Amino acid sequence: MQAFVEPIRNISAITGLIHAMETDGKAALTGPSASEKAHICYAISVITGRRMVYVAANELAAKRIFEDFRFFDSEACLFLSKEILMHSVDGFTRDNVRSRIAALNTLSKNAYRFVITSPEAMFHRLPTREVFYDARIELQAGMTLSVDDLMRSLITAGYVREAQVSGQGQFAVRGGIVDIFPVGSDNAIRMEYWGDDIDTIRYFDRFTQRSIDSVDRITILPATDIILNPDHRQLVRENALAELDIYAASHRDAHYADRIKAVGEAIDSDFERYEASGWTSPMDRYIRLIPGMEADLFDYLDREAIVVLDERARVYDRFANYAMEYGELVRVLREKGSVLPSAEGNLLSKDDLLTKLERRNRIIINSVMSERDTKTYAMPVRLLSPYSGRETQLLEDLTNWATLGYRIVVVANGSTRAKGIQSMLQTRETLKVSIKREYNFAATPGEVTIILGQLGNGFEYPGAKLVVITDKELTGKAVRTGGKSKNKDAKTITDFAELSIGDYVVHNIHGIGQYQGLEKLTIDKTTREYIKVKYSGTDVLYLPSDRLDLIKKYIGTGGAGPKVNKLGGQEWQKTKAKVKESLKELASELILLFQKRRTTKGHAFSKDTAWQREFEDKFEFAETDDQLRCIEEIKADMESERIMDRLLCGDVGYGKTEVATRAMFKAVMDGKQVAYLVPTTVLCQQQTEALERRIQDYPVRIESLSRFKSKKQQADILDRLSKGQIDILVGTHRILSKDVKFSDFGLFVIDEEQRFGVADKERIKTLKPNVDTLVMTATPIPRTLHMSMSGIRDISIIEEPPEERYPVQTFVMEQDEDVVREAICRELARNGQVFYLYNRVSDIERKTEELRQLVPEAMVDYAHGQMEERELEAKMHSFYRNEFNVLVSTTIIESGLDYPNANTIIVEDADKLGLAQLYQIRGRVGRSNRLAYAYILHRRDKVMNEAAEARIKAIKEFTEFGAGYKIALRDLEIRAPATCWVRSNMDIWHPLDMTCTASC
Repeated sequence: MQAFVEPIRNISAITGLIHAMETDGKAALTGPSASEKAHICYAISVITGRRMVYVAANELAAKRIFEDFRFFDSEACLFLSKEILMHSVDGFTRDNVRSRIAALNTLSKNAYRFVITSPEAMFHRLPTREVFYDARIELQAGMTLSVDDLMRSLITAGYVREAQVSGQGQFAVRGGIVDIFPVGSDNAIRMEYWGDDIDTIRYFDRFTQRSIDSVDRITILPATDIILNPDHRQLVRENALAELDIYAASHRDAHYADRIKAVGEAIDSDFERYEASGWTSPMDRYIRLIPGMEADLFDYLDREAIVVLDERARVYDRFANYAMEYGELVRVLREKGSVLPSAEGNLLSKDDLLTKLERRNRIIINSVMSERDTKTYAMPVRLLSPYSGRETQLLEDLTNWATLGYRIVVVANGSTRAKGIQSMLQTRETLKVSIKREYNFAATPGEVTIILGQLGNGFEYPGAKLVVITDKELTGKAVRTGGKSKNKDAKTITDFAELSIGDYVVHNIHGIGQYQGLEKLTIDKTTREYIKVKYSGTDVLYLPSDRLDLIKKYIGTGGAGPKVNKLGGQEWQKTKAKVKESLKELASELILLFQKRRTTKGHAFSKDTAWQREFEDKFEFAETDDQLRCIEEIKADMESERIMDRLLCGDVGYGKTEVATRAMFKAVMDGKQVAYLVPTTVLCQQQTEALERRIQDYPVRIESLSRFKSKKQQADILDRLSKGQIDILVGTHRILSKDVKFSDFGLFVIDEEQRFGVADKERIKTLKPNVDTLVMTATPIPRTLHMSMSGIRDISIIEEPPEERYPVQTFVMEQDEDVVREAICRELARNGQVFYLYNRVSDIERKTEELRQLVPEAMVDYAHGQMEERELEAKMHSFYRNEFNVLVSTTIIESGLDYPNANTIIVEDADKLGLAQLYQIRGRVGRSNRLAYAYILHRRDKVMNEAAEARIKAIKEFTEFGAGYKIALRDLEIRAPATCWVRSNMDIWHPLDMTCTASC
């Protein structure tokens, strides 16, 4: 990008900085404070021809600046830290591990210019380049490699064997077919064997099982950065036990006996588990003992790479604090005999890290502060003010800059946006404006050049006569720079029905059979792949692999499997006939209602008004593409004469409320009243306050109706509502009462849909069948899910996370006091708050006192739904105001309460909660730009029933970001969909799952 390098190449601050860095080994720069830091680093790298490692002040700052670096260099590499797991866990979020693997692969090949990292990440020990390289698996069609040898290599590389691959880092083996989901790949690969030879390799879609593309060779990256060579496993185990013996000899006190015995058993268990499945999480405790794990980030860097410290004082503070936090953790665990002494060396020491750092050429960039012992150069930078709504001022400033000979670069988010900006600027005839689609262009003094891309903010260098303007300045919003949604066409939930060998499937004509996998058959000299389905007796049906759409996964009522049908028999047709009659009898009223809603002419809302556009422009965040698409879908429904009945589905914190708020505003602008139904009184008050803040600049009358209101207040609200003096009514179940009368009801919005019963929702629709309805949820209840699958209800899906929204780091594990104390203390250390979910009102006070004893430094209080409403309201507000930092509560927090400072949640006895409920509860944290943690705990050695085990297993599988739809479908399987619809005749419905009712 010549336009971003040439103007500052010869600026004295830059030339002096480079000279001092190369002669003295270090230099400092003051002035830059935001995106211009990435710009200056890019320019220095181009000028010097040297690579860079950029150390941000913390993980969040690293992620932010990384997006700016990607604008200048699309190959910029992000290397973040990971959790050090000092306790046994059953499942955990692996996003950061996969990101680290991709970064290590890039670094090992020297295929980088920039590495952006954090102080925490630099402490971690890594496999040496040689060990990492050897752990990669090179596969080629025609090569000889037995399935057993391949499995051993995959386990060494950190891959986990599953019945069917559903995510990165997994593999599955079915006879001569091996499926692998490589780390860093969007699709899984399938290899077919002929004896010990790999016959074919091809990518396939894990949802449809259809082939995408054949390849001759592929490299499988490791799925873990802890690589334990098979030849070293026994040695590491023996060394761990030997170290334990030495430790035990110096701790003969009876106090340590049980602990030492437990550690010995844990060592045996860890290595046995690793041998069996390749599950690497226990290996965090033995990093210092593993041969080949002696490297660190510096060993992967070019010797000439420049180290950039962003706000050095903050970076060094984080070095000290992180070292202290880890040291304290190890000290506590060692005192309890829970870890080996060598655990102290699992991370670099702070002194080692600083020594390695000081051997490198360094540049320090500070916004304001100068360095006392380092040559410091000043780079004057001006941040630009927003021009939103001040088009005349923008044109005046651009004209002035052009007159002064400035190079003016405008960064536009997309070609459509670029053309719109060009048209707007060309209204000033004196401005010369052009759009450049290639990046390596030279900006012309006195002209405006528009380039496509995304940059966090604009800036001006007066000394270099360069100004850069972004969407943040043009619109007043920070442009979204995160990853785009991979599913732009909003696939229906049925895409997530995954098949494993032995699963029951339903064919509309032939009935229920059992999936037996894929098999190659040669017919008429043509060999192709078929889906094999086994029916009763020896009956087998073969379907072409590209006709997977002819079968659906059976989602039954739990317990024993269904009866398999016989090919060509009449039993299936008789079953369907019975169900037809039962369905007509049991669901006729519901179907007629929805048919009426489809055919009845409703109110067609007007097109957006000027106020609507102004209102939407005032949204302080950048909308995601998915949000914008859902908004358009809802508006299209509202503007049509057909009555809207739409489900808005998106993960917690994905911006559903803003989408609904725009729909409510649109309804009010057309003179209609809106009802906004929420599940709890606390949420009612919070959402009312949020709406009032959002719409405060407009003459929209908002009121709330709940048990927090006195009878006199309620009577006054109902009177004004009936007279049309209230535009938006936010309320709980009270809204559904018969005395609630609207003057001109136009839109009904339901929040947290899974918290309401069928009767509640159908009652309001029956009373007002001509009202547009919008339902919001993260995890649809099974009945609603089926209605969307069958097309009765329209669905809009938000799959794209908002900017600076990060996955909740989730750990599924046995109940452990040490883990609970560690989790609480870590959150308190960063001045955060903790939810502790304990769903038993009878002894919640006892549990609160236990936590006070366990963590004396914490301020602990409790709340539950059986409290008097004023007391509950006071407790929740006290927690919101940070008057105490640990809230012990029942599932009342499941509702969409927003506590940005609460970013750790601990769930006790998680097996007693529903799957969608668990997922919803986990969404109470991580609602700010701070990394959040969820600990899903179950009692040690507890015998669970089948459904509870299935829920815990599902949470283990779906610890990743944006798993709400998968959770909903799995909940559908566990909870038995038929029971969500049928009130009687269960013997008729049992053989027929809901996935085929639409074809009955």
